[in-house]
Amino acid sequence: MRLRCAGYKKTLSQPSSVLIVDDDENVLKSIEVILKSSGINNILCCNNSTEVMDILEKQDVDVVLLDLAMPLLTGEELLCQIRKDYPEIPVIIITGITEIEKAVECMKMGAVDYMVKPVERNRLISSVSRGIELKELKRENRRLRDKFFSDEVQNPEAFYEIITCSSKMQKIFQYAETIAKSTRHVLITGETGAGKELIARSIHHLSGRRGSLITVNIAGLDDNLFSDTLFGHKKGAYTGADSVRKGVVEEASGGSLFLDEIGDLNPSSQIKLLRLLENREFLSLGSDIPKKANIRVIMASNKDLFKMVKTNQFRKDLYYRISTYEINVPPLRERKEDIELLVNHFIRKASAELDIKEPAYPPELITQLEVYHFPGNIRELESMIYDAINLSKRGMISLDTIKEKIGREISHISEEEKTCIIRFSDKLPTLKQVTELLIEEALKRTRGNQSAAARLLGVSQQALSKRLNSLRKTHT
Repeated sequence: MRLRCAGYKKTLSQPSSVLIVDDDENVLKSIEVILKSSGINNILCCNNSTEVMDILEKQDVDVVLLDLAMPLLTGEELLCQIRKDYPEIPVIIITGITEIEKAVECMKMGAVDYMVKPVERNRLISSVSRGIELKELKRENRRLRDKFFSDEVQNPEAFYEIITCSSKMQKIFQYAETIAKSTRHVLITGETGAGKELIARSIHHLSGRRGSLITVNIAGLDDNLFSDTLFGHKKGAYTGADSVRKGVVEEASGGSLFLDEIGDLNPSSQIKLLRLLENREFLSLGSDIPKKANIRVIMASNKDLFKMVKTNQFRKDLYYRISTYEINVPPLRERKEDIELLVNHFIRKASAELDIKEPAYPPELITQLEVYHFPGNIRELESMIYDAINLSKRGMISLDTIKEKIGREISHISEEEKTCIIRFSDKLPTLKQVTELLIEEALKRTRGNQSAAARLLGVSQQALSKRLNSLRKTHT
């Protein structure tokens, strides 16, 4: 019996292990070389079929490549045992037996592919890659099922930068924990300032990848700058390229690459990114020798990429490649329970940076902020609080400062945004009905605070009070 573990140490930078079972040493060596050339380095080679089940019990194997004609224990017998005891492991048959009946029989028994020796290199790599993806999907489906029955975040320290008590965010944390160790790419969507990069950092932290998280903002990069930034260049690749420069793909090796504003990619750059994600290799500018990309790519966009696909602004194949795992970060207006937490956090943070005593704020401040729509989300709230602290007097944040900022933003609502605020049915309501509904909704959102409700409606408190008195007289 001979068992060889070629570079077997399961790490997240090389997560996929393949067990090759064949009594022919030359076949073992040949397949091992092919797989290593494609970047699959965690390889177990076994020439004694009776030892296979012991290996599977002790080692975490993603795919089994199995010969049929072997002494002691045949490949068919092994296939039955593996499917019975380890049904989640894909088995690929590689044999010299050419009968179609045998191939059909093996596929019925649960093999995911059947190849005849000598195997063709590209087909072997493609089949093993599909097998690895299948095992990974089964593993992640199991984790998702486990998460479905659990309401707890297992690694809260990974999300320490995100200030929230929102149930929506808790579900995102649970999902992020489930997909973090996968090698598949992630798409994070959401409005500007909602916290997409913080989610990306958390996923990288949870992944356990040994390399760094490198961040690149795609906005404003033309195709040449995109290629140079991601892939680097050789000396003399173009005028001014006086030395070799590594791209961020190489710098992030063993880690994660975060590409922000992915919706701004031009068509040529979209093709290059697709090749990187599909082949996991790249060419530096001026080079014709491909390099392996040992990275996990996390992408973010504040644009509706699905809508862009429909209007031919974004490649369909790229969209489906990057959206296997998609996380949508809700805007601040959909998690208003976080506003008070964030206000207190930013007050503490700003006071520490300015080396001043933390100022107090009137209770009405939170009510005013909760009825505001925050187009700039958390980033806008942070800016608003910092500015208010700079202008605060006698250790108290002025409510007028916040009101002025909110009023200025509301006055600049676009016509498109206005049409989204109100939707009319076929039967138009009367002015009186509209007025009553608006006042009722404003008071509901401000928890009965007339001052805040008046500002939300764009009228003075006196005008709102007068209108309320008039409505009360009408109903009595």
